[in-house]
Amino acid sequence: MESTQILDALIIGAGLSGLNMLLNLRKLGFSSKIYETGSYLGGAWFWNRYPGAGVDSDIPIYQLNEKEVWSSFDFKERFPSRQELMRYFRHLDKTLGLSKYIIYNTFVTSADFDDGENIWHIKTDTDLSTSARYLILCTGLHSKRYIPAFNGLDKFKGKCYHSSSWPEDGIDMVGKHVAIVGTAASSVQLTQKIGTEVAHLTVYQRTPALAIPLQQRLFNNYERDTTSPCVSEWQYPDKTEYENIFNQLKFTFGGFRKNFYAEKFENVTPTERQKVYENAWTQGGCAFWMYGFFETFISQEANDEVYAFLANKIRARIHNPIKRDLLVPLNPPHAWGTKRPSLETSYYDVLNQNNVDIIDVNASPIIEVTENGIKTKKEGVVSVDIIIFATGFDSLTGGILDINIRNGKGISIKEKWRKGTKSYLGVCASDFPNLFWVYGPHGPADFSNAPTSIGIQCDWIANLLLKMQKTGQTRIVANENAEEIWTKHVQDLWKSSLLPATDSWYQGSNIPGKIKEALCYIGGVPSYNGKLNSCRDNDYEGFTSA
Repeated sequence: MESTQILDALIIGAGLSGLNMLLNLRKLGFSSKIYETGSYLGGAWFWNRYPGAGVDSDIPIYQLNEKEVWSSFDFKERFPSRQELMRYFRHLDKTLGLSKYIIYNTFVTSADFDDGENIWHIKTDTDLSTSARYLILCTGLHSKRYIPAFNGLDKFKGKCYHSSSWPEDGIDMVGKHVAIVGTAASSVQLTQKIGTEVAHLTVYQRTPALAIPLQQRLFNNYERDTTSPCVSEWQYPDKTEYENIFNQLKFTFGGFRKNFYAEKFENVTPTERQKVYENAWTQGGCAFWMYGFFETFISQEANDEVYAFLANKIRARIHNPIKRDLLVPLNPPHAWGTKRPSLETSYYDVLNQNNVDIIDVNASPIIEVTENGIKTKKEGVVSVDIIIFATGFDSLTGGILDINIRNGKGISIKEKWRKGTKSYLGVCASDFPNLFWVYGPHGPADFSNAPTSIGIQCDWIANLLLKMQKTGQTRIVANENAEEIWTKHVQDLWKSSLLPATDSWYQGSNIPGKIKEALCYIGGVPSYNGKLNSCRDNDYEGFTSA
């Protein structure tokens, strides 16, 4: 089916970035729609149905800055669970009437740019053909699932699931033998949720999670639920503070409510530094990651001290000395914080249980999946009923490259990025006119609070399109030189830190065959916002428009 209407903009993806982009454009009068693979909006939270799923940013900063929505909605948890987030998305939809602009159950397969008309022609797996002046990719960081190609996986007689493809009606795991492969955030959340109900749980670990305290709080009419285990002094902010809170987020490094400690690591005494760590630890959430010393990310000495504090805290909770050394070795497996940390409430308590085993796949690799379970080098076959893959995603670029996007010369973005990802300002690429993305490669992405970075990028793109409309221009593309400069800037920042030495999805090293490269801008939200504003204030320097 072909649509005769030419949209001003087609947005791919109905997560926070796609919804924010849609709202911005429609407020400005642009005809715009979203195509979404799922059957409802919510993005990653539509798909993350596994037990224990929840977000690691707290309230009120994990939501869109839409006063009509937040003024009429109350979260019941400091860190919203998946159930709370979907309740929020339904309220967002009902309040603003978003679904009428969204085509669900629709996967975009290809997009081709017409150089003569300056129009994108988009096709889907439902045979829908659409034309749009601008194509905006809001495919998310984690939309392309990754499951390692284990030998024999097709022979397994039990059930297999990736954490982000969980059945809507759930899975009965009571009394079952379960394996979790991987120790990503989903593994941490799953482990502490199902470990108390399964007959036996085996966690296959390559890298320790090194999870930090969530410090969850539950609320009823804004009063703390005293049954919730929490030592944090965090308080639910009054809604009269919300607008000021939202306005301040772009001025902190990670787009969270607070910034790094004001003084440099080397200028603070060891005793005072311990107090800084303790304060951040008890605050919970990402505080221990983003409220301590900036030097943690660039100085091995500072990083080692932070890790020693963390290791002392966690090791004291783990009873079995073998598990203790696997879960929190005395020597750090990598510079701490160079992977986004997982948050936990009872993860280590559950791992203490006698019905939970940990297999170190570095010392005992997985040889194959058999009919009855998983075979490792030392343990042989561990029989299980269910295998859960918490093995992550082809992040940042995977969702974009899943679409056959071709410019007017017939060159695909996959071909363009064959030797490495390139972008201008982390929102677009040279040679691909009228194409933008949000919360993708070379922006702050997951090195920040998602809604903060998303809001900054969506506002900037919307204002650029408004400028194009007012001046009667129909084509805009980043210059190759500007792209080279920005890409080098992203890489140079990365190389100046401790992050390159850590294998992580931040640089694509979790996917076999993927180029290991800097995929995140780590200069901080204020710096990134400043770069965007400088480009705008200099008449969108680095672009050519017509």
